[in-house]
Amino acid sequence: SATSILKRQKQLRRKNVRFDQVTVYYFARRQGFTSVPSQGGSSLGMAQRHNSVRRYTLCEFAQEQEVNHREILREHLKEEKLHAKKMKLTKNGTVESEEADGLTLEDVSDDDIDVENVEVDDYFFLQPLPTKRRRALLRASGVHRIDAEEKQELRAIRLSREECGCDCRLYCDPEACACSQAGIKCQ
Repeated sequence: SATSILKRQKQLRRKNVRFDQVTVYYFARRQGFTSVPSQGGSSLGMAQRHNSVRRYTLCEFAQEQEVNHREILREHLKEEKLHAKKMKLTKNGTVESEEADGLTLEDVSDDDIDVENVEVDDYFFLQPLPTKRRRALLRASGVHRIDAEEKQELRAIRLSREECGCDCRLYCDPEACACSQAGIKCQ
């Protein structure tokens, strides 16, 4: 009958969205050429195509994220502890110390850090990576030759971003106004 077809169509057009799984695509790291890191060096990017795919249930994905975030947090706390040890040995950087120069992350014991008492959900995970760490990640991903030209291009972009607007004061002179010449409203 016509009413049963209408009822069925209404049932199919529910406005609820339900997720039952998470699909994660993994990409190899490449030199970026697509972003401008706040510190010098090269940027991080990813390969054009993914190299693997993994499907999780929502619960499995949440557990996987928890494990990954704890590991990131552990590394960050180790780096902080290493920095604190170096500052102590160099009296806040005022004296030379061969011992401080020789310290690495391996010198920080897992017993020295307390990951369990830090709330993982409150921690901000998208931290900027220092130049050396980005370079190490690229090398570990098989990037043997890091294009040095990108470093100069990124530096030029960072410098250009420091200069914003024009020199107009009380009135805008379109002939001398950098904004007007760029086709934007006078800043």
